[in-house]
Amino acid sequence: MSTLPVIAAVDGSDDSLRALDWAVDAARGRGAPLRVAHVRQYTAWTRPGVLAEGPPEPDDSVLDEVRARLTDLPGVPETEYLALEGAPGALVPELGAIAQLLVLGSRGRGGFAGLLLGSNGMAAARDAECPVVVVPRPGREVHGDLPQEPGPRVVAGLQVDGPDDATLAFAFTEAALRGARLQVVAAYAWPLPTWAVSGEVVTLLADQDAAEAETRTLAEGRLAPHRARHPEVRAEVTVLPGDAAGNLVAASRDAELVVVGRHRRRLLAPARMLGSVTHAVLLHATSPVAVVPPAAANG
Repeated sequence: MSTLPVIAAVDGSDDSLRALDWAVDAARGRGAPLRVAHVRQYTAWTRPGVLAEGPPEPDDSVLDEVRARLTDLPGVPETEYLALEGAPGALVPELGAIAQLLVLGSRGRGGFAGLLLGSNGMAAARDAECPVVVVPRPGREVHGDLPQEPGPRVVAGLQVDGPDDATLAFAFTEAALRGARLQVVAAYAWPLPTWAVSGEVVTLLADQDAAEAETRTLAEGRLAPHRARHPEVRAEVTVLPGDAAGNLVAASRDAELVVVGRHRRRLLAPARMLGSVTHAVLLHATSPVAVVPPAAANG
């Protein structure tokens, strides 16, 4: 059975070339082939949203630039080049059907200069069937500080009351491949909300230590089967009060990767959604971000 490739979507921008370098390392670490795809904006005779593979055209300067770049890199995996015609926002997510991992930059050549995440990155993270890694531009600033010990580190977000095993499985595998420590961040709401009853504001009285302890207990239980499968990975739970997205962004500083899940489809909301936490992490994390589709529905 052939190994699915790691696919890097490129458009010639600096962002996509940074993503290409990340994809080369990922393919090498997985022992997987590399596939480099360039989607050219569809012409009048092509139907947008139709994935049709074909050999690269001789005049594809973007793929020519990639070939030249990879020629100078040592240990590049077996590489295939794809030139595609169509709407990038539709075709890039479709590449996930033939990949084990889809990698792209946070922004491409198009779009508005002030955008933190381009439309193709957003669409791929939301719609692709495989995990999607978005590589950010350098220079993002993180507010807040979580002291970290030195060494390689992968960060994973964990919602203890609704975890997805696919996210944790991907995070453990990435940490194992990189020989990295896995930091699992579990946030709990604090301070607790207030509400009005008969015109009076009522504050919930609770013990913060108890809330933290309960969150940690739940998190450790979620991690137990993954630890058993990956005894070589040192996995630690960081339990923090407040906003999950803010805590994950703070943890992204100097991390090799932040792993977050994508929302499951629900009966009353069948469309694929990123979720507010995942969206915020994609916009603000300083490290590459992997968005993992749910295991059960695969999207």
